[in-house]
Amino acid sequence: MIHRNASSLIRERLANWPAAAILGPRQSGKTTLAQTMKGRYFDLEQEPDRLKLDLAWPELAAGNQLVVLDEAQAWPPVFERLRAAIDADRKRAGRFLLLGSVSPRLMSQVSESLAGRLALIELSPLSLAEVGFDRLDDLWLHGGYPDGGILDGRHFPQWQRNYLELLAARDLPLWGLPARPQVTDRLFRMLSAVHGQLWNASRIGAGLGLTHPTVNSYLDYLAGAYLVRRLPPWHGNLSKRLTRTPKLYWRDSGLLHALHLVADLDDLLGRPWVGASWEGFVIEQAITTLLQTGAPFEASFFRTSDQHEIDLLLQLQKSCWAIEVKLTTQPSPSDATRLTRAAELVGADRRFLVTRTPEVITDGPLWSCRLEHLVEALQAGL
Repeated sequence: MIHRNASSLIRERLANWPAAAILGPRQSGKTTLAQTMKGRYFDLEQEPDRLKLDLAWPELAAGNQLVVLDEAQAWPPVFERLRAAIDADRKRAGRFLLLGSVSPRLMSQVSESLAGRLALIELSPLSLAEVGFDRLDDLWLHGGYPDGGILDGRHFPQWQRNYLELLAARDLPLWGLPARPQVTDRLFRMLSAVHGQLWNASRIGAGLGLTHPTVNSYLDYLAGAYLVRRLPPWHGNLSKRLTRTPKLYWRDSGLLHALHLVADLDDLLGRPWVGASWEGFVIEQAITTLLQTGAPFEASFFRTSDQHEIDLLLQLQKSCWAIEVKLTTQPSPSDATRLTRAAELVGADRRFLVTRTPEVITDGPLWSCRLEHLVEALQAGL
Protein backbone atom coordinates (compact mmCIF):
# COMPACT_ATOMS: atom_id res chain seq x y z
CA MET A 1 0.00 0.00 0.00
CA ILE A 2 1.30 3.48 -0.88
CA HIS A 3 1.75 5.70 2.15
CA ARG A 4 -0.41 8.84 1.92
CA ASN A 5 1.42 11.95 3.04
CA ALA A 6 -1.77 13.45 4.43
CA SER A 7 -2.10 10.69 7.05
CA SER A 8 0.06 12.45 9.64
CA LEU A 9 -1.90 15.67 9.12
CA ILE A 10 -5.19 13.82 9.66
CA ARG A 11 -3.92 12.25 12.89
CA GLU A 12 -2.72 15.64 14.08
CA ARG A 13 -6.10 17.23 13.37
CA LEU A 14 -7.95 14.40 15.13
CA ALA A 15 -5.69 14.84 18.16
CA ASN A 16 -6.80 18.45 18.48
CA TRP A 17 -10.37 18.57 17.15
CA PRO A 18 -13.50 16.60 18.04
CA ALA A 19 -14.07 15.93 14.32
CA ALA A 20 -12.19 16.10 11.05
CA ALA A 21 -13.35 15.84 7.45
CA ILE A 22 -11.33 14.40 4.56
CA LEU A 23 -12.64 15.99 1.39
CA GLY A 24 -11.60 15.25 -2.16
CA PRO A 25 -12.71 13.76 -5.45
CA ARG A 26 -14.35 10.37 -5.70
CA GLN A 27 -11.88 7.48 -5.93
CA SER A 28 -8.95 9.54 -4.66
CA GLY A 29 -8.28 7.10 -1.79
CA LYS A 30 -10.24 8.68 1.07
CA THR A 31 -11.86 5.44 2.21
CA THR A 32 -8.63 3.43 2.06
CA LEU A 33 -6.83 6.11 4.06
CA ALA A 34 -9.63 6.41 6.64
CA GLN A 35 -9.61 2.67 7.23
CA THR A 36 -6.01 2.94 8.45
CA MET A 37 -7.34 5.06 11.32
CA LYS A 38 -9.02 1.93 12.74
CA GLY A 39 -12.40 3.45 13.51
CA ARG A 40 -15.91 2.06 13.15
CA TYR A 41 -16.87 2.61 9.52
CA PHE A 42 -20.24 3.52 7.97
CA ASP A 43 -20.92 4.22 4.29
CA LEU A 44 -23.80 6.69 4.34
CA GLU A 45 -24.61 6.14 0.67
CA GLN A 46 -25.81 2.66 1.72
CA GLU A 47 -29.22 2.36 3.38
CA PRO A 48 -28.17 -0.60 5.60
CA ASP A 49 -25.27 1.43 6.99
CA ARG A 50 -27.58 4.36 7.70
CA LEU A 51 -29.83 2.03 9.71
CA LYS A 52 -26.87 0.58 11.60
CA LEU A 53 -25.63 4.05 12.45
CA ASP A 54 -29.09 5.17 13.54
CA LEU A 55 -29.52 2.24 15.93
CA ALA A 56 -25.98 2.44 17.31
CA TRP A 57 -25.86 6.24 17.65
CA PRO A 58 -26.38 6.56 21.43
CA GLU A 59 -23.58 4.07 22.04
CA LEU A 60 -21.26 5.66 19.47
CA ALA A 61 -21.86 9.22 20.68
CA ALA A 62 -21.02 8.22 24.25
CA GLY A 63 -18.11 5.94 23.41
CA ASN A 64 -14.42 6.49 22.78
CA GLN A 65 -14.09 4.73 19.43
CA LEU A 66 -13.45 6.83 16.32
CA VAL A 67 -16.55 6.90 14.08
CA VAL A 68 -15.84 7.10 10.33
CA LEU A 69 -18.71 8.42 8.19
CA ASP A 70 -18.10 7.95 4.47
CA GLU A 71 -19.87 10.17 1.90
CA ALA A 72 -21.41 12.11 4.76
CA GLN A 73 -23.19 14.52 2.40
CA ALA A 74 -25.46 11.65 1.30
CA TRP A 75 -27.36 11.66 4.63
CA PRO A 76 -27.96 15.25 5.85
CA PRO A 77 -29.64 14.26 9.17
CA VAL A 78 -26.27 13.07 10.51
CA PHE A 79 -24.95 16.63 10.75
CA GLU A 80 -27.42 17.69 13.43
CA ARG A 81 -26.56 14.57 15.42
CA LEU A 82 -22.86 15.33 15.09
CA ARG A 83 -23.33 18.89 16.30
CA ALA A 84 -25.30 17.77 19.34
CA ALA A 85 -22.77 15.06 20.24
CA ILE A 86 -19.80 17.41 19.85
CA ASP A 87 -21.42 20.24 21.80
CA ALA A 88 -22.17 17.86 24.67
CA ASP A 89 -18.42 17.37 25.18
CA ARG A 90 -16.44 19.98 23.22
CA LYS A 91 -13.11 19.15 24.88
CA ARG A 92 -12.99 15.53 23.72
CA ALA A 93 -10.94 15.18 20.53
CA GLY A 94 -10.76 12.52 17.85
CA ARG A 95 -14.36 11.36 17.88
CA PHE A 96 -15.60 11.62 14.29
CA LEU A 97 -13.97 11.39 10.87
CA LEU A 98 -16.12 12.44 7.92
CA LEU A 99 -15.37 11.68 4.28
CA GLY A 100 -16.91 13.61 1.40
CA SER A 101 -16.61 13.96 -2.36
CA VAL A 102 -17.77 17.54 -2.56
CA SER A 103 -16.36 20.75 -1.18
CA PRO A 104 -17.81 22.57 1.85
CA ARG A 105 -19.40 25.01 -0.62
CA LEU A 106 -21.57 22.16 -1.92
CA MET A 107 -21.77 20.27 1.36
CA SER A 108 -23.74 23.07 2.98
CA GLN A 109 -24.37 21.06 6.13
CA VAL A 110 -20.69 21.38 7.06
CA SER A 111 -20.76 25.16 7.11
CA GLU A 112 -24.22 25.36 8.66
CA SER A 113 -24.00 22.69 11.36
CA LEU A 114 -20.34 22.08 12.12
CA ALA A 115 -18.61 25.43 11.72
CA GLY A 116 -15.87 25.68 14.31
CA ARG A 117 -16.32 22.04 15.30
CA LEU A 118 -14.22 20.17 12.75
CA ALA A 119 -10.97 20.47 10.84
CA LEU A 120 -10.94 20.16 7.05
CA ILE A 121 -8.30 18.20 5.14
CA GLU A 122 -8.26 18.01 1.36
CA LEU A 123 -7.03 14.74 -0.14
CA SER A 124 -5.92 14.86 -3.76
CA PRO A 125 -5.24 11.78 -5.88
CA LEU A 126 -1.76 10.28 -5.57
CA SER A 127 1.04 12.82 -5.82
CA LEU A 128 4.59 12.66 -7.15
CA ALA A 129 6.03 12.54 -3.64
CA GLU A 130 3.82 9.53 -2.87
CA VAL A 131 4.41 7.42 -5.98
CA GLY A 132 8.11 8.30 -6.29
CA PHE A 133 10.03 10.81 -8.39
CA ASP A 134 11.07 8.07 -10.81
CA ARG A 135 7.37 7.71 -11.80
CA LEU A 136 7.02 11.32 -12.99
CA ASP A 137 6.04 10.55 -16.59
CA ASP A 138 3.68 7.76 -15.51
CA LEU A 139 1.92 10.11 -13.12
CA TRP A 140 1.74 12.92 -15.65
CA LEU A 141 0.24 10.64 -18.31
CA HIS A 142 -2.17 8.60 -16.17
CA GLY A 143 -3.00 11.08 -13.41
CA GLY A 144 -3.09 10.23 -9.74
CA TYR A 145 -6.31 8.26 -9.25
CA PRO A 146 -5.20 4.93 -7.72
CA ASP A 147 -7.37 2.88 -10.09
CA GLY A 148 -6.79 5.10 -13.11
CA GLY A 149 -3.52 3.66 -14.36
CA ILE A 150 -0.76 4.88 -12.08
CA LEU A 151 -0.78 1.47 -10.35
CA ASP A 152 -1.75 -0.54 -13.43
CA GLY A 153 -1.33 1.20 -16.78
CA ARG A 154 -3.80 -1.11 -18.49
CA HIS A 155 -6.69 0.79 -16.88
CA PHE A 156 -5.90 4.05 -18.71
CA PRO A 157 -7.81 5.71 -20.37
CA GLN A 158 -10.96 3.59 -20.09
CA TRP A 159 -11.14 4.08 -16.33
CA GLN A 160 -11.13 7.86 -16.75
CA ARG A 161 -13.88 7.74 -19.35
CA ASN A 162 -16.06 5.57 -17.12
CA TYR A 163 -15.34 7.85 -14.17
CA LEU A 164 -16.44 11.00 -15.99
CA GLU A 165 -19.50 9.26 -17.44
CA LEU A 166 -20.64 8.21 -13.97
CA LEU A 167 -20.07 11.69 -12.56
CA ALA A 168 -22.12 13.24 -15.36
CA ALA A 169 -24.96 10.72 -15.16
CA ARG A 170 -25.26 10.19 -11.39
CA ASP A 171 -23.06 12.06 -8.95
CA LEU A 172 -23.16 15.63 -10.23
CA PRO A 173 -26.99 15.59 -10.59
CA LEU A 174 -27.26 14.19 -7.05
CA TRP A 175 -25.10 17.06 -5.79
CA GLY A 176 -27.34 19.62 -7.49
CA LEU A 177 -26.01 20.17 -11.02
CA PRO A 178 -29.15 20.76 -13.15
CA ALA A 179 -27.53 19.92 -16.51
CA ARG A 180 -28.45 16.81 -18.48
CA PRO A 181 -25.62 14.25 -18.69
CA GLN A 182 -25.16 14.93 -22.41
CA VAL A 183 -24.62 18.63 -21.70
CA THR A 184 -22.19 17.86 -18.90
CA ASP A 185 -20.23 15.55 -21.19
CA ARG A 186 -19.95 18.29 -23.81
CA LEU A 187 -18.91 20.73 -21.10
CA PHE A 188 -16.14 18.34 -20.00
CA ARG A 189 -14.78 18.21 -23.54
CA MET A 190 -14.97 21.95 -24.06
CA LEU A 191 -13.16 22.58 -20.79
CA SER A 192 -10.41 20.19 -21.84
CA ALA A 193 -9.85 22.38 -24.90
CA VAL A 194 -9.30 25.50 -22.78
CA HIS A 195 -7.09 23.91 -20.11
CA GLY A 196 -4.49 26.45 -19.00
CA GLN A 197 -6.29 29.38 -20.62
CA LEU A 198 -8.06 32.42 -19.19
CA TRP A 199 -11.64 31.52 -18.32
CA ASN A 200 -14.23 32.80 -20.81
CA ALA A 201 -17.73 31.72 -19.81
CA SER A 202 -19.36 33.49 -22.75
CA ARG A 203 -17.32 31.51 -25.28
CA ILE A 204 -18.13 28.19 -23.58
CA GLY A 205 -21.77 29.20 -23.25
CA ALA A 206 -22.01 29.99 -26.96
CA GLY A 207 -20.85 26.48 -27.76
CA LEU A 208 -23.40 24.94 -25.42
CA GLY A 209 -26.33 27.27 -26.13
CA LEU A 210 -26.24 28.54 -22.52
CA THR A 211 -25.85 31.94 -20.93
CA HIS A 212 -22.54 32.78 -19.29
CA PRO A 213 -24.13 32.94 -15.78
CA THR A 214 -25.43 29.39 -16.32
CA VAL A 215 -22.00 28.18 -17.46
CA ASN A 216 -20.39 29.79 -14.41
CA SER A 217 -22.89 28.07 -12.13
CA TYR A 218 -22.13 24.71 -13.79
CA LEU A 219 -18.42 25.32 -13.33
CA ASP A 220 -19.05 25.89 -9.62
CA TYR A 221 -20.23 22.28 -9.36
CA LEU A 222 -17.23 20.91 -11.24
CA ALA A 223 -14.87 22.89 -9.03
CA GLY A 224 -16.79 21.75 -5.95
CA ALA A 225 -16.35 18.14 -7.07
CA TYR A 226 -12.57 18.71 -7.31
CA LEU A 227 -12.50 18.18 -11.08
CA VAL A 228 -11.25 21.61 -12.18
CA ARG A 229 -9.35 24.45 -10.59
CA ARG A 230 -9.96 28.13 -11.22
CA LEU A 231 -6.60 29.68 -10.44
CA PRO A 232 -7.28 33.29 -9.47
CA PRO A 233 -5.20 36.20 -10.73
CA TRP A 234 -2.88 38.01 -8.34
CA HIS A 235 -4.46 41.17 -6.98
CA GLY A 236 -1.90 43.61 -5.68
CA ASN A 237 -1.13 47.28 -5.66
CA LEU A 238 0.79 47.71 -8.90
CA SER A 239 0.87 50.53 -11.41
CA LYS A 240 0.72 48.08 -14.31
CA ARG A 241 -2.56 46.83 -15.71
CA LEU A 242 -3.24 43.33 -14.40
CA THR A 243 -5.23 40.42 -15.78
CA ARG A 244 -8.36 40.03 -13.67
CA THR A 245 -9.73 36.77 -15.08
CA PRO A 246 -8.97 33.34 -13.54
CA LYS A 247 -7.27 30.55 -15.46
CA LEU A 248 -8.93 27.16 -15.85
CA TYR A 249 -7.11 23.85 -15.25
CA TRP A 250 -8.17 20.24 -15.01
CA ARG A 251 -6.85 19.13 -11.65
CA ASP A 252 -5.96 15.59 -12.73
CA SER A 253 -3.83 15.25 -15.83
CA GLY A 254 -5.14 11.74 -16.54
CA LEU A 255 -8.71 13.01 -16.89
CA LEU A 256 -7.50 15.76 -19.24
CA HIS A 257 -5.57 13.28 -21.37
CA ALA A 258 -8.49 10.84 -21.54
CA LEU A 259 -10.78 13.62 -22.77
CA HIS A 260 -8.25 14.33 -25.53
CA LEU A 261 -8.04 10.61 -26.42
CA VAL A 262 -4.33 10.43 -25.61
CA ALA A 263 -3.03 6.88 -26.04
CA ASP A 264 0.45 6.97 -24.49
CA LEU A 265 3.37 9.26 -23.63
CA ASP A 266 4.61 9.51 -27.23
CA ASP A 267 1.13 10.54 -28.31
CA LEU A 268 0.97 13.14 -25.52
CA LEU A 269 4.32 14.68 -26.46
CA GLY A 270 3.11 15.16 -30.02
CA ARG A 271 0.03 17.16 -29.06
CA PRO A 272 0.15 20.96 -29.62
CA TRP A 273 -1.20 21.62 -26.13
CA VAL A 274 1.33 19.42 -24.30
CA GLY A 275 2.97 22.48 -22.72
CA ALA A 276 -0.33 23.48 -21.10
CA SER A 277 -0.75 19.94 -19.79
CA TRP A 278 2.72 20.02 -18.22
CA GLU A 279 2.06 23.45 -16.72
CA GLY A 280 -1.18 22.31 -15.09
CA PHE A 281 0.48 19.15 -13.79
CA VAL A 282 3.31 21.10 -12.12
CA ILE A 283 0.88 23.61 -10.61
CA GLU A 284 -1.29 20.86 -9.15
CA GLN A 285 1.70 19.00 -7.72
CA ALA A 286 2.93 22.16 -5.99
CA ILE A 287 -0.48 22.91 -4.50
CA THR A 288 -0.99 19.28 -3.46
CA THR A 289 2.37 19.28 -1.68
CA LEU A 290 1.31 22.24 0.44
CA LEU A 291 -2.10 20.70 1.15
CA GLN A 292 -0.33 17.60 2.47
CA THR A 293 1.65 19.69 4.95
CA GLY A 294 -1.36 21.59 6.24
CA ALA A 295 0.50 24.89 5.83
CA PRO A 296 -1.74 27.89 5.07
CA PHE A 297 -1.16 29.40 1.65
CA GLU A 298 -2.79 31.27 -1.21
CA ALA A 299 -2.24 30.30 -4.86
CA SER A 300 -2.63 32.59 -7.86
CA PHE A 301 -1.05 33.53 -11.17
CA PHE A 302 0.35 36.87 -12.30
CA ARG A 303 0.00 38.53 -15.68
CA THR A 304 0.26 42.14 -16.82
CA SER A 305 -0.83 43.80 -20.04
CA ASP A 306 2.83 44.21 -21.07
CA GLN A 307 3.56 40.46 -20.88
CA HIS A 308 5.07 40.07 -17.43
CA GLU A 309 3.83 36.68 -16.29
CA ILE A 310 4.25 34.06 -13.55
CA ASP A 311 2.47 30.71 -13.87
CA LEU A 312 2.05 30.17 -10.12
CA LEU A 313 2.45 32.46 -7.14
CA LEU A 314 2.37 30.84 -3.71
CA GLN A 315 1.91 33.22 -0.81
CA LEU A 316 3.06 31.45 2.34
CA GLN A 317 3.09 32.78 5.88
CA LYS A 318 6.59 34.24 5.66
CA SER A 319 7.49 34.21 1.98
CA CYS A 320 6.19 34.46 -1.58
CA TRP A 321 7.25 31.90 -4.19
CA ALA A 322 7.16 32.63 -7.92
CA ILE A 323 7.08 29.50 -10.12
CA GLU A 324 7.42 29.48 -13.90
CA VAL A 325 6.94 26.23 -15.84
CA LYS A 326 8.57 25.28 -19.14
CA LEU A 327 8.50 21.92 -20.94
CA THR A 328 12.14 21.82 -22.00
CA THR A 329 15.39 20.21 -20.93
CA GLN A 330 17.36 23.38 -21.76
CA PRO A 331 15.87 26.51 -20.21
CA SER A 332 17.37 29.67 -21.68
CA PRO A 333 18.89 32.62 -19.78
CA SER A 334 16.01 34.73 -21.08
CA ASP A 335 13.53 32.45 -19.27
CA ALA A 336 15.30 33.14 -15.99
CA THR A 337 15.50 36.87 -16.75
CA ARG A 338 11.77 37.13 -17.44
CA LEU A 339 10.97 35.24 -14.23
CA THR A 340 13.27 37.47 -12.19
CA ARG A 341 11.72 40.66 -13.58
CA ALA A 342 8.17 39.48 -12.92
CA ALA A 343 9.06 38.17 -9.45
CA GLU A 344 10.54 41.53 -8.50
CA LEU A 345 7.27 43.26 -9.44
CA VAL A 346 5.32 41.18 -6.91
CA GLY A 347 8.07 40.96 -4.29
CA ALA A 348 8.58 37.19 -4.54
CA ASP A 349 11.59 36.15 -2.48
CA ARG A 350 11.79 32.60 -3.91
CA ARG A 351 11.87 31.99 -7.67
CA PHE A 352 11.68 28.59 -9.39
CA LEU A 353 12.03 27.89 -13.09
CA VAL A 354 10.68 24.33 -13.31
CA THR A 355 11.69 22.38 -16.42
CA ARG A 356 12.96 18.93 -17.37
CA THR A 357 16.59 20.03 -16.96
CA PRO A 358 19.02 17.31 -15.77
CA GLU A 359 20.82 19.73 -13.45
CA VAL A 360 19.96 22.14 -10.66
CA ILE A 361 21.28 25.68 -10.98
CA THR A 362 20.89 28.19 -8.15
CA ASP A 363 21.59 31.90 -8.35
CA GLY A 364 20.61 33.63 -5.12
CA PRO A 365 16.82 33.29 -4.77
CA LEU A 366 16.50 31.76 -8.25
CA TRP A 367 16.41 28.00 -8.83
CA SER A 368 16.39 26.35 -12.24
CA CYS A 369 15.37 22.79 -11.49
CA ARG A 370 13.11 19.81 -12.02
CA LEU A 371 9.69 19.32 -10.45
CA GLU A 372 10.99 16.97 -7.74
CA HIS A 373 13.33 19.69 -6.45
CA LEU A 374 10.41 22.12 -6.15
CA VAL A 375 8.39 19.47 -4.28
CA GLU A 376 11.27 18.83 -1.87
CA ALA A 377 11.74 22.56 -1.29
CA LEU A 378 8.04 23.00 -0.51
CA GLN A 379 8.11 20.06 1.87
CA ALA A 380 11.10 21.54 3.65
CA GLY A 381 9.58 25.01 3.72
CA LEU A 382 12.75 26.69 2.44
